Amino acid sequence: MECLFCRIVSGDEPAEIVLRTDTAVGFLDTRPVFKGHVLLVPRDHIPTLTELPDDQLEPLFATARTLAGVMRTELGAQGSFVAMNNVVSQSVPHLHVHVVPRTKGDGLRGFFWPRTKYDEGEAEAYGRRLREALGTGAA
Repeated sequence: MECLFCRIVSGDEPAEIVLRTDTAVGFLDTRPVFKGHVLLVPRDHIPTLTELPDDQLEPLFATARTLAGVMRTELGAQGSFVAMNNVVSQSVPHLHVHVVPRTKGDGLRGFFWPRTKYDEGEAEAYGRRLREALGTGAA
């Protein structure tokens, strides 16, 4: 399997999984814009939004909406940034929705995304908090 996200979905590649549904998997971005930044991907290998089947559209975005809500309630964010790239700037050619916690004055301007890193143990802690808030228990 060549696709990194397909390997994560199948469990062949390690990731801090926060959510698993019948159609999608959410995991922490290893280079988050802000800590708690989740990538939500369809379980099927679907390269871009335009190729997403109609029957997966609503479940994917309903799940993104749920994640955005958890950013506020569990991570203390004031809101979220929800976005995706299609081909251009798409670092992995597998559809993925970025769900990023935001707070006023956090420094994010337009599409300039400064990146940060998790300190040792932080990714696991953020993943656990999100899993608990989502009630998924996914790991």
